[in-house]
Amino acid sequence: MTRHYFGTDGVRGTVGREPMTADFAIRLASAAAQTLVPAGGTVLIGKDTRLSGYMFEAALEAGFVAAGADVLLLGPLPTPGIAHLTQVFDADLGVVISASHNPYFDNGIKFFDGKGSKLTDEVERAIEARLGEPAITRESQSLGKAKRIDTARTRYQDFCAATFPDDLTLEGLKVVFDGANGAGYKVGPRMLSNLGAEVIPIGCSPNGRNINDGCGSTNPGLLANTVPAVGADVGIALDGDGDRLVMVDETGTLLDGDQLLYILATERKSSGRLNGPVVGTVMSNLGLEHAFKQQGIDFRRAKVGDRYVLETLKSEGGTIGGETSGHMIVLDQTTTGDGLVCALQVLAVLKRTGETLSKLASGMTKYPQTMLNVQVAEKMDPDDSPAIQSAVREAQAELADGGRIVLRASGTEPVIRVMVEGRDPDLVGRLAERLADVVAQAAA
Repeated sequence: MTRHYFGTDGVRGTVGREPMTADFAIRLASAAAQTLVPAGGTVLIGKDTRLSGYMFEAALEAGFVAAGADVLLLGPLPTPGIAHLTQVFDADLGVVISASHNPYFDNGIKFFDGKGSKLTDEVERAIEARLGEPAITRESQSLGKAKRIDTARTRYQDFCAATFPDDLTLEGLKVVFDGANGAGYKVGPRMLSNLGAEVIPIGCSPNGRNINDGCGSTNPGLLANTVPAVGADVGIALDGDGDRLVMVDETGTLLDGDQLLYILATERKSSGRLNGPVVGTVMSNLGLEHAFKQQGIDFRRAKVGDRYVLETLKSEGGTIGGETSGHMIVLDQTTTGDGLVCALQVLAVLKRTGETLSKLASGMTKYPQTMLNVQVAEKMDPDDSPAIQSAVREAQAELADGGRIVLRASGTEPVIRVMVEGRDPDLVGRLAERLADVVAQAAA
């Protein structure tokens, strides 16, 4: 059975349209409770700063309590913080209300199991199998209880800080922090400041509607301008729920997830702390693969989605991996992608080596890459279209061995992503436009 509601990162959509309604949230909570939470079990619920988070928090609380689960409400907290606290509180399930990097009028719901890991496809299918049933309400003596946890932020903040080496501090480092007006807006600046950094916060004034709006990892222009303007050493940008990270070097140049992965992997290689292969995705830049080859670092590609990076890391015995978008995973520090934890690992390299961020990233040359999103009315697999596949073969022949083409359906949006990369930027751009036109015609 295929998943109808769950994508690569939980359930997501526009608020007020199925499935992002209060009624669906109640049914989803009931289905998840019956699938994963034993009688008297505990569920943690956290959220980002979207206005609709209040509604979904209340609906999920009702669904879980009615099904007999106790609920702990954490309030605004980065997604990885909820994964961590699910373990701290020995809960059976962690729930995140967030649409990550999407605008405020979208929202989503995703889950962590009791070990702080994302649910498998099989478990998500089991939850979906119950969604056609009405939400259950147990008798009064079997209902759950709910209470708010006021220490959630400081607990997570202390956890993040503990991943920074004891023999280092951030003293003397000037950092611009962009919280995307999202879940990390408070914990990020306070943690960095406690470690000794001079922090200049931007994107840290959420109002319920400005999450990811002109700020954060998907809109880093303000950060790139601010860092050199104030003479900062580095800039850090999270997305709305705090599991993505991009950084800006001292010149204002953006470093994406591939470049940050390169910095972490090469430092670990040189210090003898790199275990297993480094894992990227099919979208990781070809320049990263070539740079790792020159360094003698084993590199593997997983499907798009940090959950698949994580699965490959575990199966191959690796500890670090990530996506170009900035979903970074450092398994010897945490169980899931964590923007703040990964930022601290990069800052530790910066402090230990004494190098600038631009110098640390200079060993990797990014190949020109064009990504186009083609809107589709209904979900489709580009591999099923003979016309698309013929166009892909022709384009790949023009690139020869000097480039790659990837077409994939987004797991979070109704789009087909067309990615072309290679040494010649003009050729890359032309081929991407040509393929996007073919995809649009096939989807019409």
